[in-house]
Amino acid sequence: MSATAEMPYFVRPSKNLSAEEKERAYAQAYAAIAATLTGETNELVAMVTINSLLKTYLPYFYWTGFYLVVAPDKLAVGPYQGTLGCLSIDFGRGVCGAVAASGQTKIVPDTHALEEGREHIACDPNSRSEIVLPVRRSDGSLLGVFDVDSTERDSFDAIDQRWLEKILAIFSESVLPLRATWADYAVSR
Repeated sequence: MSATAEMPYFVRPSKNLSAEEKERAYAQAYAAIAATLTGETNELVAMVTINSLLKTYLPYFYWTGFYLVVAPDKLAVGPYQGTLGCLSIDFGRGVCGAVAASGQTKIVPDTHALEEGREHIACDPNSRSEIVLPVRRSDGSLLGVFDVDSTERDSFDAIDQRWLEKILAIFSESVLPLRATWADYAVSR
């Protein structure tokens, strides 16, 4: 995929926060997510809502979204907010594929320092740092990965990891009694 470095008119550049500001923003985002999704049973609606509210409260979130498992060892772009995402990613390729394969969160302080194509897939050259987390259902199966990019270097740290893991627990700890799943909406190929 080719992309330009020109920032789209509808996307603001990222603004990094101090540790204290991050804690406050995440606390507000978490409260909004919990209040909005109370009683929600649809996995897709939960993903869309999480994207929207995190992007609202955290000004360094340039691209926020889910890549979902659609076949063995294959991710496809799911609900997201931001510029065009990569449409599909093989497990083991790029940061999202590596997290899907390993099941371990990865924080990348400078995506431009990674080997293009193998270690990082540049869907948007404006992305400079990222965090990717595995997303699991309550039965332990991999739903996909959650990817957040920033236009600034060094945007993500242990604070982001802790809060995002808490937020994504909605899928793995049955915080919500999710009944409708992504698979209900997936197109068979």
